[in-house]
Amino acid sequence: MAERSDLNRVPLAGLRAVEAVARCGSLSRAAAELGVSSGAVSQQVLRVERIFAAPLFERVPTGMVPTALGAEVAGHLSAGFARIAAAVGRGFERSEARLTISTPPLFAARWLVYRLSRFSARNPGILVRLQAELQHRNPDLSDIDLCIRLGRGGWPGVTAERLYPQRVFPVCGADLGARLNVPGDLAGIPVVRDANATIGWDVWLGPEGLSEDILAPGPEFSDAGLCLDTVMTGAGVFLGWETLVHDQLRLGNVVEPFPGRRRDAGTGYWLVSGAEGIRSGPQRAFRQWLKAELAESGLTDG
Repeated sequence: MAERSDLNRVPLAGLRAVEAVARCGSLSRAAAELGVSSGAVSQQVLRVERIFAAPLFERVPTGMVPTALGAEVAGHLSAGFARIAAAVGRGFERSEARLTISTPPLFAARWLVYRLSRFSARNPGILVRLQAELQHRNPDLSDIDLCIRLGRGGWPGVTAERLYPQRVFPVCGADLGARLNVPGDLAGIPVVRDANATIGWDVWLGPEGLSEDILAPGPEFSDAGLCLDTVMTGAGVFLGWETLVHDQLRLGNVVEPFPGRRRDAGTGYWLVSGAEGIRSGPQRAFRQWLKAELAESGLTDG
């Protein structure tokens, strides 16, 4: 059995890198989770392998595959880091004063931040810290308490509760909307496009018996928020989704020209906690408040 003094021979950062690479299957995914570069993760793994005088991974074209020793070491590390995270969580539970939420940037910027003051008013003893990011975090292996994720679910090692399905639909300025009576009227209308979109117009046009070929080219941006801002000027039509456009629809800055035709994109928003689920008082309070706010916006999983 290893002596406690053996821990002093191996850097903690290296052990974190080994565990993350074994779980994620690649340097790039492990680096995204740890918030460092792929090169830094690679160097940490190599350092641990040199200390152990044995390879922990096989480098293959598709990523990093643990050796028999690597799999055994990573299994112990995952269990150990989970216990460390639980100990840290217990420390924070003593005051129950801080809650760190990881959330997609657009969800935070276009919907969540405008409502957080209501959570604070109801829970004055809980300080909320938002971490806007796209990468998926495991709360048991980070300083994150809860995550709001967009995807299809099925993530290993966490507890995920679907909040509501992502639904997409066209939005545009009021003047342009007045000219759009049926979906076929989109023919020749400039489309404001998100260059990083993972959902195409076929998701909405297909059920209407139409093809993307009817759409005219228009401005393109690398951010969906900029796309929404642009359609407010009357520049074209944009394929939006509910939390992105909800407040602008309510304020009348954009319109939904084809009400009742929102299409399920096949993905959804989820509230993600650690493997043991929601445990602390602040977590329970945030979950209850978030679901109530979403319901008020007409967003439920029903």
